[in-house]
Amino acid sequence: MRVLLIGANGYLGRFVADRLLADPAVQLTALGRGDDADVRFDLATGSPGALTRFLDAVHPGVVINCAGAIRGGARDLTRHNTVAVATICEALRRSGCGARLVQIGCGAEYGPSQPGSSTAEDAVPRPGGPYGVSKLAATELVLGSGLDAVVLRVFSPAGPATPAGSPLGRLAEAMRRAMQAGDGELKLGGLGAQRDFIDVRDVARAVHAASLSAAQGIINIGSGRAVRLRDAAAVLARVAGFGGALHELDAPPVALRQSIGHPRSESDHGTQVPTAAAYPYPDGCGSWQQADVRTARDRLGWRPRINLEESLADIWMEAACRI
Repeated sequence: MRVLLIGANGYLGRFVADRLLADPAVQLTALGRGDDADVRFDLATGSPGALTRFLDAVHPGVVINCAGAIRGGARDLTRHNTVAVATICEALRRSGCGARLVQIGCGAEYGPSQPGSSTAEDAVPRPGGPYGVSKLAATELVLGSGLDAVVLRVFSPAGPATPAGSPLGRLAEAMRRAMQAGDGELKLGGLGAQRDFIDVRDVARAVHAASLSAAQGIINIGSGRAVRLRDAAAVLARVAGFGGALHELDAPPVALRQSIGHPRSESDHGTQVPTAAAYPYPDGCGSWQQADVRTARDRLGWRPRINLEESLADIWMEAACRI
């Protein structure tokens, strides 16, 4: 099976590439903007016609799109997350390769949900920010394309190579600095949000399974369990061997934007916690998200295998190497 992987050097893409390369039945070709891609092509600016010619030459059986942007203004997010997917869909429609499309969506497409609930694929999406809107528009393009296609809505990925600017990455960095400085306590804010964390290696397994299946439509990929960030911080402290005290700072709504997982605007005032530096967390998912993952089990034969403690241990190992 010849697979064209788009975005192989991204956070998710590199693990998907590793998973596919481990399958002897897969012939992998990587397409991207970097010099190390097998084929250099910028989806945000390249034409569908040029991509069609490449598809006809390579003739993949599956196209997997892991490319996209999580930060930036609405214009950049639309260009990289929506226009790029429109280019892929149009090129596949024009091509004679008949490839199956596996599109990586995200839980942010759903937006906030009721605390205690599990979000299933038939939930009405109400994204709370431009990132979720741009990804939802891409999903709608894929579903309306008439292609053999599936969209995997990945919730909150974690594990090796987690970006240092992500909420869990920020937690690890704050703890690293506290331990390096010999601080006996760590003060953190904004840890009340609950997210469904899924290890990036489990995500790669789901992508591999989706590429081999005949499933179409939307499939959630998550752990099926929401975890409060303060609980993740406690687990991280344990795996890191941090013996100090963890103090969560109660902050009003405006000040919360200074904390882990929230952007700080120029108009915000007050003291910012140095170990909880501002991070633009653009998912717009409110205080709670938890995936209903029964569809992934039933249609892909997939279940998550790696627990959050193992994911956090890998995050900490990489953070500790920066000491």
